[in-house]
Amino acid sequence: MTHQSLSAARSQAVQAENVTVLEGGMAQISCRLQNYDGSIVVIQNPRRQTLFFNGTRALRDDRFQMVLFTPRLVRITLTNVSVSDEGGYFCQLYTDDTHHQVATLSVIVPPETPSIELKKEAVEGSEVELTCLSPRSKPPATLRWVRNGREIPGVISHQDNGKAVSVSNTIKILVERRDNGAAINCEASHPALGGQKRVRHYRLDVHFAPTVRIIPPQGILREGDSLMLLISFICFALYNFLLPRNILWSRVNDTMPDRAEQSGNILLMSRLSQSHNGTYLCQAHNNYGRAADHYTLLVYVSPFISPLTVAFFLLSSDPGAMVDVPSSVPYAVIGGVLALLVFTVICVLIVTIWCSVRQKGSYLTHEASGMDEHGEVQEAFLNGNDSRDGTKKEYLL
Repeated sequence: MTHQSLSAARSQAVQAENVTVLEGGMAQISCRLQNYDGSIVVIQNPRRQTLFFNGTRALRDDRFQMVLFTPRLVRITLTNVSVSDEGGYFCQLYTDDTHHQVATLSVIVPPETPSIELKKEAVEGSEVELTCLSPRSKPPATLRWVRNGREIPGVISHQDNGKAVSVSNTIKILVERRDNGAAINCEASHPALGGQKRVRHYRLDVHFAPTVRIIPPQGILREGDSLMLLISFICFALYNFLLPRNILWSRVNDTMPDRAEQSGNILLMSRLSQSHNGTYLCQAHNNYGRAADHYTLLVYVSPFISPLTVAFFLLSSDPGAMVDVPSSVPYAVIGGVLALLVFTVICVLIVTIWCSVRQKGSYLTHEASGMDEHGEVQEAFLNGNDSRDGTKKEYLL
């Protein structure tokens, strides 16, 4: 706020003070009196309408209020100030010589947060035009585009908007797919903001053709593989981080298997067999292009390994070395074969021991019988070939 002395001479009877205020605020308009002798004091607006006559309201506008009337100072207030209230307010003192001075009211209009307009949608490989707009400010706001901390130069234009000014800043940038989602800001600075800025954040929305990539399953697929009962193929078709609506699965030069289920970007096949072998194609398209990817499915037949083969591997290998059993043989089958092999060996050992014991017992029995017959021969020889029952017996020595 500045003070303007409107007369340096001793005969000056009135002084006016210039006022600067923000739109929507309250202004105080003061008239300082010198050598006041009770003469009439009149205050008028820029349209020369009398607001107050010697402290009495003359205009029906409740925004104006007389707050002070003394021989030295007359002061009125104006609330909810707008740019239409700008101009010179007259302080008049009617004496033998009429004295009047003007208090100039200036209204500052700070900018609102700017808006961003996109002329047309951004497409990969094309130039996009962005306009930052501050529709109303006074004095004109300063607009600048900023991306990654660096200013992007643009074309600035001003247009009168009543007593305020409309400001715009337009830039043109070439966009690529990697620019999708990139942050770009428009900043508005103004003296009324006290060093602060009004910022509008914007993210680039770049449209582009989809990208298709089939993620294959891990490992070898076999018929009847209990670890792979359900095979899932996922077709990623990225379009602004969203899946396009038009996705088509097919098998090259063949129809889809009966047990194949399609659900958007997912293809499911259960109980795989060699009839599922083939090349599968995933296609996707949108308004900006199309793409495809393929995957060749190969289902192997699970090999049959007999217990004798497993036993051969176990017995012929180094005891300290690990036996490399094909991964397709379930561990439960290997364990069963080993258990059967151990059980068979134990049974063979038991039968062998039992037969050996039985054969030895039979030999001992025959040996004892031979000793008895030899005794009888000796006894007959000693008794002179006599026998108790008189029967003649012959003995072969």
